[in-house]
Amino acid sequence: MGMEDYQITEVKGGEAIVQLNDGFDKANVDAQVATAKQYPRDVIKCVNNSIALATMDVETAQSMGYALPRGGKPITGPSVHLAKLVVSNWGNMRTEAKVVEVTDKEVVSRGIAWDLEANTASSFEVRRKITDKYGKRFNDDMITVTGNAANSIAYRNAVFAVVPKGVVDKVYRAAQGLITGDLSDEAKLIKKRKALVEGFNVNYGISEEEVAKLAGKAKIEAVKAEQIATLIGIAQSLKDGDTTVEDLMKPIRKTEAKSNISDAAEKAATKVGKKDDLFDDKTNK
Repeated sequence: MGMEDYQITEVKGGEAIVQLNDGFDKANVDAQVATAKQYPRDVIKCVNNSIALATMDVETAQSMGYALPRGGKPITGPSVHLAKLVVSNWGNMRTEAKVVEVTDKEVVSRGIAWDLEANTASSFEVRRKITDKYGKRFNDDMITVTGNAANSIAYRNAVFAVVPKGVVDKVYRAAQGLITGDLSDEAKLIKKRKALVEGFNVNYGISEEEVAKLAGKAKIEAVKAEQIATLIGIAQSLKDGDTTVEDLMKPIRKTEAKSNISDAAEKAATKVGKKDDLFDDKTNK
């Protein structure tokens, strides 16, 4: 999903706390802060519990990351699922994400994270288009889906701005280490690669050749363990609504279309050239 499809805006921490406190009396908030100070988190225990849950099975580990191709290179990182998992173990936090505005052309979501113990807060707003490529407004169901996706992005950014990066990275790396499984020999790699291609094709209508290009390779046979992890992240991004098939494939299919046009033009030029040669031959005779 390109920046033309959604925009992320950071709101200052103080404002985030005010927004999060909206609707709550001061005594209630003070009590939560006091409780957090009285029962401080055990950082090592938080990290270990997060890793244990993130790697409890392959399916869970796969949901911990995302990947989006950008300029021929994948952008990867921890997903909203990892954010929620870390928050549940980090403790002494208040978080939320909600749609705060719906206009004719976009939906605006705000994600907020407040570490009560450290008294650190962050807020992010995400603006996401609710019009198709023809400028037509989405129906209500699609607007809801788009809003939920915007909520996820806003929540993820807010949480990762508050929870220490070292904690997040440690959990993310543990999950990444599990998702590819055992690809120690060619047979296992081929089996995993085939399953991924089938998944992209059946669920999203993406061909084998296109899957290879998503991985940055010309042919699917060139996709190895490192690219397998990237493709799993891309599949998760599609599943979570971080991107759509149309936006994901736009650069690839546009390039393919240009290539097809160029090939057709070259063939036409070749045919024209042959006719000219024949005409010249006849004239000379």
